Amino acid sequence: MSDFIHLHNHTHYSLQDGACTVDGLINAAKKHEMKSVAITDHGVMYGAAEFYNKAKKVGIKPIIGMEAYIVVDGSRFDRAKAEEANNKKKSKHYNHLILLAKNKQGYDNLSKLSTLGHTEGFYYKPRIDMELLEKYKEGLICTTACAGGVVSTHLVNGNYEKARSVAKRFKDLFGDDFYLEIQDHGMDVDKPILEGMPKLSKELGIKLVATNDCHYIEPDHAIAHNILLLLSDKNGTDYTQLRYGTDQVYFKSSDEMTKLFKKFKGASEHTLEIDEKIDLKLDFEGHHFPNFPIPKESKAKNLDEYMELLARQGLEKKFKVITPEIEDRFNFEIKTINEMGFPGYFLVVADFINAAKDRNIPVGPGRGSAAGSIVAYALGITNVDPLKYDLLFERFLNPARRSMPDIDVDFADDQRGDVIDYVRGKYGAECVSQIVTFNKLTSKAVLRDVARVLKIPIPTVNKITKFIPSKFGKVYSIDQALAEVPDLRWVKESNETDIQNLIKYSKVLEGMNRNASKHAAGVVITPDEVSKYVPLANAVSQQDIVTQYTMKDIENAGLLKMDFLGLRTLTIIRDAIDMIKKNHNVEIDIDAVPLDDEKTYQLFAKGQTTGVFQFESGPMREYLKQLHPTSLNDLAAMNALYRPGPMEFIDDFIDRKFGRKEVKYSHKILEPILKETYGIIVYQEQVIQLANKVGGMSLADADLLRRAMGKKDLKVMEDQKIVFVDGAIKNGLDKKHALEIFETIFKFANYGFNKSHAVAYSFIAYQTAYLKAHYPAEFLAANLKNEFENTDKVTKFLDDCRKLKIEVLPPDVNNPSLHFEAENGKIKFGMSAIKNVGVPAVKEIINARNNLGRDFTSIYDFCANTDNRIVSKRALEGLVLAGAFYTMNKNRAQLFEAVETALDYAHKIQNSKMLSSDSLFGEAEDVQLKEPGLPNTKPWTEKEFLAQERKVIGFYLTDHPLRRYELEYKSFSTIHLGETEDIIEKSDVRVCGVVTELKTKFDKAGRTMAFFKLDDLTGSCECLMFSKAYDEFGKYVEDEEAIFGVGNLESSGDAVKMQVNKVIPMKKIANELTESLKLQISKEKISSEKLGEFKNILINNEGSIPVFIKLTENGIDKGKLFSLQEIRVKITSELLKSLNSLLGEESLILKSK
Repeated sequence: MSDFIHLHNHTHYSLQDGACTVDGLINAAKKHEMKSVAITDHGVMYGAAEFYNKAKKVGIKPIIGMEAYIVVDGSRFDRAKAEEANNKKKSKHYNHLILLAKNKQGYDNLSKLSTLGHTEGFYYKPRIDMELLEKYKEGLICTTACAGGVVSTHLVNGNYEKARSVAKRFKDLFGDDFYLEIQDHGMDVDKPILEGMPKLSKELGIKLVATNDCHYIEPDHAIAHNILLLLSDKNGTDYTQLRYGTDQVYFKSSDEMTKLFKKFKGASEHTLEIDEKIDLKLDFEGHHFPNFPIPKESKAKNLDEYMELLARQGLEKKFKVITPEIEDRFNFEIKTINEMGFPGYFLVVADFINAAKDRNIPVGPGRGSAAGSIVAYALGITNVDPLKYDLLFERFLNPARRSMPDIDVDFADDQRGDVIDYVRGKYGAECVSQIVTFNKLTSKAVLRDVARVLKIPIPTVNKITKFIPSKFGKVYSIDQALAEVPDLRWVKESNETDIQNLIKYSKVLEGMNRNASKHAAGVVITPDEVSKYVPLANAVSQQDIVTQYTMKDIENAGLLKMDFLGLRTLTIIRDAIDMIKKNHNVEIDIDAVPLDDEKTYQLFAKGQTTGVFQFESGPMREYLKQLHPTSLNDLAAMNALYRPGPMEFIDDFIDRKFGRKEVKYSHKILEPILKETYGIIVYQEQVIQLANKVGGMSLADADLLRRAMGKKDLKVMEDQKIVFVDGAIKNGLDKKHALEIFETIFKFANYGFNKSHAVAYSFIAYQTAYLKAHYPAEFLAANLKNEFENTDKVTKFLDDCRKLKIEVLPPDVNNPSLHFEAENGKIKFGMSAIKNVGVPAVKEIINARNNLGRDFTSIYDFCANTDNRIVSKRALEGLVLAGAFYTMNKNRAQLFEAVETALDYAHKIQNSKMLSSDSLFGEAEDVQLKEPGLPNTKPWTEKEFLAQERKVIGFYLTDHPLRRYELEYKSFSTIHLGETEDIIEKSDVRVCGVVTELKTKFDKAGRTMAFFKLDDLTGSCECLMFSKAYDEFGKYVEDEEAIFGVGNLESSGDAVKMQVNKVIPMKKIANELTESLKLQISKEKISSEKLGEFKNILINNEGSIPVFIKLTENGIDKGKLFSLQEIRVKITSELLKSLNSLLGEESLILKSK
C-alpha cells in the first residue's frame, strides 16, 4: 500500500477550475494503490455525495473536505470596504483554507460552513470567517492550503510575523488537528513557503503536511486544464501559456511525492496520520419525508391508515361500481406502498395537488409512470384510469426494486410558483429548497468550446458537430461518433495539428461540468431545515438558494424530491375556458369532456393541429391525415411512435390499422397484448406484459428485465433470458418460439415508450384539440395571448386563424384589449404586445375611454383625454404604426406626422383646464379648443405600412407580403421556416419568404455580403449571402421584398441558418419554375356553366405549360390524372387569380421543374 495520501484535490465541481471527474480521482487513487483520497473543492461540497458513494463502492476510503474561502481579519459580511494604503481596492477579500471532516459531526459542520458561506458570506466567493469557524470547528481537520492560504500568503508577502500569529491562532483553535501545508510545483511563489513553513513548524510545534493541489489527473492534461480555465476568456489568450504557471498540479504517485518532500521530515507521513484520524460514516439509508399532519378528527392512527382512508374515499368517487378487479388492484397497491414505506410521499403529493386544484390552479392529468397507479388516481394525483388503458403499477413502483417513487407534476406555468409557495407555507420555508443542476460539456458542447479557445473557425467545428448523432435523447460521445459515423472519418484520419489537438483536449474535458444552474423544476421537502440534510448554495444568483447536491444525490440520500413543472399548455387551456365562459356562458370541465367527440377526431384527421399539444409539427400533421385517429389509444400510440427510432414503424402501424397489411402474431399468446397496436410493440408496458404472460415472470421481475434491456445490461439479460425461456416452455411454447419472442422483445425494448406517459399527455392533447374544434377563436386567442413574445409561433397561429377564417382584428383604441382575446368569433389584438406601449398605457386607454363614455373621434381627441405621461410619444407612435387608429383614419402616414401636433394640442387642453379650475369662481368649465387639421401627407404604400407594422408588432398582422404568392409558396418551397426543428443539415433547400432586417458588410476581400432574416407564413430564419452570390443576386434582396431562395440549411443551436446561393423575385417564379399545372376538381362542385368558364380562362392564357386534371368525388381522390392534350397555358398572376376564384385556392398545384 502507498505511503502517501492526496489530501488536496479539485474535481470538476470546482467549476471551470478542476479538470478531473470524481471517477477520475477515485481511479487515480486505485491506480496508485492509495487506500484513501480526499475531495476538496473550492467553497462547495457539490461532489461530496457522489464521491463518497463511488469511493465506498470500489473500496477506497473517501475523505470529504473543502477548500474554504475565509476572511481572517474581518467579517464575512464585509463588502469591499477594506482598502490598501495606496487607495487601491484589495484584489481579494479572502484566503484559502483546507477543512477535512473527521467524522459525522465534522461532515455536518463542514456542510454548515459551506451553506453559510453562500447564504451569509457570498461576495464573489462563498466566504466564511473566524466567528463561524470557531462555532463549527468540531470534527474538522484544518490545513493551510496553497500559496493563497491563510498562512502562506503572508510568507509570500515577506511578513513572517503575521504568518506566525495567524498560524498560532489556528493552532489554538484546532490543536493537533491543525497542519501547515507545503507544496512544490517548481514555482517562485513556493520558495518562501517551503522556507518559512518548517521554521513555523519548529517554533510553534505544528506538523507539516505535503499536498499537490491536484487540478487534473495526468501530466499531459495541463493544456486541457488550461483550456478549461479559458472557456470564459474573451481576450483570445494563448492557450499554451499556462495560467497557473506550472504543469505540476497533476495526481502524482506516492514515489513522486515522497521524493519531492524527502527533506521535509514527516510531511508525507502526516498524510497517513490524518487519514488515520478520519472515520466518517454517512448514512444514506432510510427516507426523510416531511412531517405530514394527520387531522385531529381523523380516526387514522398513522400515515398508512390515513393514506388508505383518503384513497378509499377517492376510489368510491371515481368508480360507481367497485369490481373485484378494481378492489384487487387497489389492495395490492396499498399493500406495496405501505410495505415500501411511501404513504407519506403519496400524502404530501396528493395534498399540494389538491390544494392547487382548490385554488383553481390547473394541474396536468399526470406524467410519467405515475399514471399507472390506481391509488394515485384515487387520491387525485393523476386523472387517468389505469385499468381503462391497461397501465401497470409495477412500471411506476416495483416492489422488487426498492427505489423512491417519482411523481412529476405539471402546473400552469404562470402559477407554478404559487404551488411552491403553498408547500413552503405548509412545511416551513427553511424545509423547502430548489435543487442544483450542472450543465455538462457534452461532445458537441466541448468541441465548440475548445475550438473557440484554439481559435478554430466555427464552420470547421460545425462540420464535426453536425454529424454527431443522438440516440434515445443521449448525444454520442466523441469516441463513439468517431468510431460509428462515416462522415467523421476525415477527423479521425486528419494530419492537421489543430484538428488533432481539438479532439485530444476535448476528450479530456468531455463530460465535465461547465457551470451550475437551478434545476428547472426540482424541489426538495425535508422534515427539518434542508441544510441539516444537505449543504446549500446560491449557485445561480444571490436570491436563489439551491441544494448543493443534485437531484440524483438528493434521492439517494432518501429525501423527498419532486418536479414541479410549468406547462404552458395548461395556462392556455385555462385562459381559453375563461374566454369561453365570458363569451358563451358555458362552463367547461376540461377533465370531463367526452373522449369520443367526433368533431375533435376530425380535427386530428385533417391535420389541423396547430396549437394542439405535442401534435403540432409538420410531419406529425401528415401522419395524422393518414392515420385518421378515432380513439385516445390511437393518439397515445402516435405520441409514442413519433420519435427517432420507432418512427420507422409509423407507416406499418397505419397500414395495419386500415388492413392494407396483415397483422401477424408469431404466437396466439401475443395477440391480447399487441392487438391494440396492430402487432407492433410500441410501449414498455407491453414488454413487461409479454415477459409476464409468455415467460411466466412476475410483473416486478418483468420490469427488471425491461430495464436491463433498455440499459443493454448483458449479464442480467442472460440470467433473465433463461428464466423467460423456461417460463415460456411451461406455458406451452417450444424453445424456438420462446427465443424468437425474446429476441423480438429485445429489439423493441429500446424503442418502447412509457405508455402511462403517452396516455396522460395524449389526454392533454385531446383536451386542447376539443377546445380548438368547438371554440377555435377562444383557443387560438389563448395561444396568442401566451405566446406573443415568440414571433415564429404567432406567425403560425395567425396563418391558422386565416385558414380557419377567424378574423384577427388589428389593435383599436376604440375597442382596446390588454391581451389577445376572443369576441364574437373574432380575435382582438392584445395591445400590450405593441412595442413601446406596454400594460400601463393600455390600462390608461381602457380607463380613459370608459370615463369618456364614448369612442375617441380623432388622434387629437385621444391625446386630449389620455394621460400623456403614461401614453407617451413613443407609445403613441407605436399605436399609430400598429394601425390602432384605423377606425377613425386609415392613413397611418398622416397620423404619424401628426403625433407631435396631437401631443401639443393635448397639453394646451390640459393647461386650459387647469387655468379654468383656478378661476375666480373655482368651477372648471368645458374647454373648447379647435382641433388642428391633419397634415397633407401621402399615404404609405402597402409595403411601407406592413414594414412599419412588423417593426412595432414583431410580425405581419394586417396582411403578409407572401400571401399573394401563397400558391407558389405551397408549390415550390421544399421547407417551411417554422417547421425546421428536426433538421440538422440540408442542401439545395428551396424557400419562399420576405426579406427583413437586411444588413450588408464588406468581406476580407472588400466585396459586399449580406445578412438578413427571411419570414414565411410559418416562421423565420437567419440568412447569410456570401459576396459571390450577392454580386449576382443582390439586386433582388431588399427589405420587405418577397423572394424565392435556394441554398443550404444548417442547425444552429435552437434555430436554423441558411446560406442563400440563388435568388429569384417571387413575382417571376411561377413563370420560371412551373413545369405543369395540376387542377384538382370536385365532380359535385363543377357545373356545365363553370366548365365553360374554366375552358375560356385556359384558352385566354395560351402558352407552353401542360395542364392536368384530377377528379375527386365526395372528397375522395379517384386516382386518375387526365391530360388536356389540346391546351397549353402561360402562367400569369391573372390566370392563377381567375382559377383560384373559380375552383378555390386548394385546387391548384404548380409542379416544379
